[in-house]
Amino acid sequence: MKNFPDNFLWGAAMSAPQTEGQSLNFGKAATTWDYWFHTAPEKFHQNQGPEITSGVYDHYLDDCRRMQDIGLNSLRTSISWARLLPDGKTINQEAVDFYRQFFSAMLDHGIETMINLFHFDMPMWLMDQGGWENRRSIEAFAFYAKTSFELFGDLVKKWTTFNEPIVHVECGYLYQYHYPAIVDFRRAIQVAYHTLLAHKAAVKIFREVTQTSEIGIILNISPTYPRSEVEEDVLAAFQSDLLNTRSFLDPAVLGTIPEELTELLAEHDLLPEREAGDHELIKENLVDFIGLNYYQPRRVQAPIAPKKPAEMPADFYAAYDWPDKKMNPYRGWEIYPEALYDVALMMKKEYNNIPWYVSENGMGVADEERFMNDSGEIEDDYRIEFMKEHLSYLHQGIVEGSNCFGYHAWTFVDCWSWLNGYKNRYGFYRLDLDTLERSMKKSGRWMRAVSEKNGF
Repeated sequence: MKNFPDNFLWGAAMSAPQTEGQSLNFGKAATTWDYWFHTAPEKFHQNQGPEITSGVYDHYLDDCRRMQDIGLNSLRTSISWARLLPDGKTINQEAVDFYRQFFSAMLDHGIETMINLFHFDMPMWLMDQGGWENRRSIEAFAFYAKTSFELFGDLVKKWTTFNEPIVHVECGYLYQYHYPAIVDFRRAIQVAYHTLLAHKAAVKIFREVTQTSEIGIILNISPTYPRSEVEEDVLAAFQSDLLNTRSFLDPAVLGTIPEELTELLAEHDLLPEREAGDHELIKENLVDFIGLNYYQPRRVQAPIAPKKPAEMPADFYAAYDWPDKKMNPYRGWEIYPEALYDVALMMKKEYNNIPWYVSENGMGVADEERFMNDSGEIEDDYRIEFMKEHLSYLHQGIVEGSNCFGYHAWTFVDCWSWLNGYKNRYGFYRLDLDTLERSMKKSGRWMRAVSEKNGF
């Protein structure tokens, strides 16, 4: 039996843009996703857009009961910036009513409510002004954060500012998976820098508004493993960690941007524009806890033909295809649960053993109806095995002293996944796209048993 600490959080994670639906109704303004789907629907899997998704806006009361039915004692979701403040300034009372009722219903069902502020859903009014490239976004986000803390602070005791900030940087400004689908390393770095400052500004305001809650940030941490111990491969892994992990984790927890990162960017003439006061803002506003999303490791080798100055991250490191890997063929990701142990020890040894939790971990599989039994239940034993393996290595890290307080699977109910739509399913509950009916999968029954026993 692998027992977890007392009061361990067993939960799930989801987001407003991927689950709420009613994307342009009840006072909500357009986000970049609404705009992109309207202008280029062919980019989206089977033309599945953000307008309906999982319909949580209309089903949240029953969904809270369903959360309780599978033993969840916590859930992380997000507020839609464009719903709460459609023009960036004016509070939408319909949004306030919805979120207060939703968060209260979770609490009524014994579910700790953990709320994130930004999950890739930039309001279009701000994108029209340059989005995160515009320094004005820092002030705009801080106002949104303050509004949220004041409106919902009595219901929410754990807040986070951003989910995977490096993703909207990469996908929007390097790899064309998010709007505005630009490929420009310099602009990507400026976006990352303003995002970091927006996070810090929100933490600063949080300290002024409340002293009874906690605030953190959610980062996607994929440990970097070099192809070999050859100097060039080791350097590639070090630079990968600088760009992908330490760029946000070090400032969030330690209050510093790594000197090596600053030197690397300066060497390639890639430093962002900065202003007086930025250093103090970064140094002083530290988080109370960290959420870490983990799905797959990052394996790298020395770049093949690097350009100088660098034009893309591939000029610092190249992907390495490990021949012994185990794969999830549907998502195209390596399954390597051992990395959660490495993450746990990294947080203990390098980040002051700050409280942290696994904020996402899960397995996306296509065409899950293949595994439906005669009773209509999807027998997703592959998902159960995936979670068991990852939790086993996490447990080992906790036993060795890492200060992990929870595990959240992605996700509660099958959700819409950006350009991939509903191609891959992740939920404890299956979603019927025609009726929005939910039905529990085998993994939901398994999670209930794990939560009841506080282990497995």
